[in-house]
Amino acid sequence: MYPSDDSPGLLTPGAKILVTGGTGFTGAHLVQDLVHHGHPVRVLARSREKAEATLPAETELVIGDITDSGIAERAVRDRDIVFHLATTFREAGISDEYVREVHVAGTDHLLQASHLAGVTRFVHCSTVGVHSHIQDPPADESWPHTPGDIYQQTKSEAEELALEFQRRNSLPLSVARPTPIYGPGDMRLLKLFRMIARRRFVFLGDGKIYYHMVFVSDLVQGLKLLASRPEAIGEAFILGGDDLYTLKEITGLIADSVGAPHPKVHLPARPFQVVGTLAERFLVPFGIQPPIYRRRVDFFTKSRAFSIEKAKTMLGYRPRVDLKKGIPLTAEWYRDHGYL
Repeated sequence: MYPSDDSPGLLTPGAKILVTGGTGFTGAHLVQDLVHHGHPVRVLARSREKAEATLPAETELVIGDITDSGIAERAVRDRDIVFHLATTFREAGISDEYVREVHVAGTDHLLQASHLAGVTRFVHCSTVGVHSHIQDPPADESWPHTPGDIYQQTKSEAEELALEFQRRNSLPLSVARPTPIYGPGDMRLLKLFRMIARRRFVFLGDGKIYYHMVFVSDLVQGLKLLASRPEAIGEAFILGGDDLYTLKEITGLIADSVGAPHPKVHLPARPFQVVGTLAERFLVPFGIQPPIYRRRVDFFTKSRAFSIEKAKTMLGYRPRVDLKKGIPLTAEWYRDHGYL
């Protein structure tokens, strides 16, 4: 369906692998790739039903929550490589405290257990969201952390915890900071595709901000490089696509892929920022789904464009799927599965 990484020798043949967050979009693609290349893969998942519906039959499952230190110890037992992708977003009914518990305490449990178990490589998946808005793009890994919400804040804390643990304990650890991920199977961008297809998409702002994306198979390649290259240890790497596109250009590509006109209506962003902030503050704590989240308004107003030169130079990272190829592939998947 889409390009995959068939290059041999990225990871030690037969290496036993744990993936947390393996039932998520990226995690499921990573697990499928690892199983395809003959690795014994174990996944730590909260839902057996979702795991069995999502993952290859060969996948070993540990059912539990990353916030449970005993579950973390059980999950890493006899594993050589850990890919830590488990994450959660703040939605109605999910408190800030639980988001911090998953991202920070969960990472701490897994680091401690991995160190005691003698794990030989640990890849911690963070996000470029730790950098938030990029005033003068593109930014590289040295750009300061300026998280704008509880998700970004706790991901930043977890990343710093992981790198500090590596320095203190010599755990062979690397950090990935993916840009926004898309591709076949992604459900987070489906709403955007649908709105454009149904001619209901409206810009908040001028649409000239950058939105730097990465196709899921390219990210999988990058994660495997972080788990195999010695140069990656103790370092953080931004993993994104090769080219930078504005939101206006991206929506144009989506429109072309779904046979719709390019969106042209623009509204001022500021009133929606205020409403989103107030809605999150007063509705989310009571388990009420707000009509709009501040971070969804940030999608239109915060420029996110990054340099991937460090990963290319140090690791040989080479994205293979540009947006002009990846967006039609994603739209095709949505159509084939009845979403468009």
